[in-house]
Amino acid sequence: MKNLFIYFTAGCIGAVANSLVVWFFGDIGITKAAGVAIAPALSAQWLYARIVWGGIWGLVFVLPLFRSNLVLKGSLLSLLPTIVQLLVIFPDAGKGMGGMALGTLTPVFVLFFNWIWGVVAAAAIKIAR
Repeated sequence: MKNLFIYFTAGCIGAVANSLVVWFFGDIGITKAAGVAIAPALSAQWLYARIVWGGIWGLVFVLPLFRSNLVLKGSLLSLLPTIVQLLVIFPDAGKGMGGMALGTLTPVFVLFFNWIWGVVAAAAIKIAR
């Protein structure tokens, strides 16, 4: 039970880092300059759902992969929410497969942003242990 709490909390911390980077990239115009329409407002409503889902995704760290290399594990596990976002969430939201309606480089940004989630979550797990 303790590990599940650590994984959930680490996922939440990763989600905060991910969210701040997504917001920052949008705020200073990096995504816009790349032709990607991802520039969310930094609000409690936007953050809350992302943090909760980040915690839920953090539970995938229970999988027995790369126990000795948490950064590698975080990098690989970050592919799971990336796939869901690109193949389920964006299409359901009318943004097209892979979020193509937001711009052709959307998958690259999503991959990068979710990688940040995975690496920060892995670091939080390492610190908690």
